[in-house]
Amino acid sequence: MKRNPYPNVIAFDDAPFPRDHRGDVKIVGTIYAGPRFDGLLVGKVRKDGANSAKRIVSLVRNSKFNEHIQLVMLQGVSMAGFNVVDTHFIFKELKRPVLVVARRRPEPGKMKKALLGKIPGGRKKWSLVERLGPMEPCLNCHIQRVGISKKDAEKVIKCMTLYGNIPEPLRVAHLIAGALATGTSVGRV
Repeated sequence: MKRNPYPNVIAFDDAPFPRDHRGDVKIVGTIYAGPRFDGLLVGKVRKDGANSAKRIVSLVRNSKFNEHIQLVMLQGVSMAGFNVVDTHFIFKELKRPVLVVARRRPEPGKMKKALLGKIPGGRKKWSLVERLGPMEPCLNCHIQRVGISKKDAEKVIKCMTLYGNIPEPLRVAHLIAGALATGTSVGRV
């Protein structure tokens, strides 16, 4: 097996919420040391807001895990609806690579239409998506990346995907976020 260049990661996903929800949405960060689940962070971001990157940076910096985390993983580039994550801000502030992972390739045309037509601050949010670049196929998923090579991203995904197509830290963050919001884990990762 290939050696994982970033065995200590934090992976974030958001909790599900009703379509008509207003206000904050919980986010969950799972901390892994290789295959071992080491810890959990829980925070909130504004639905369709613009604070996701700042909240992620704050959660990581203020945690006891900060010095050990080598890589930040995200389940998609957007949290809590259209709270688009500024991955370059996270990379700059934490000085750690950011790896965005999705099970299926999103449809950027639909996202652009929604952001530019319906979401306050949509132009700026769309520019964050464009700056990140298109999703790349990588093993059984799709990725976007900042500060990490495609080769190293592939090694991370290969080493940390134990079940299904998504790395274990993201799979577990998804399950925990669902349980926090609804009382039980929901949906597929």
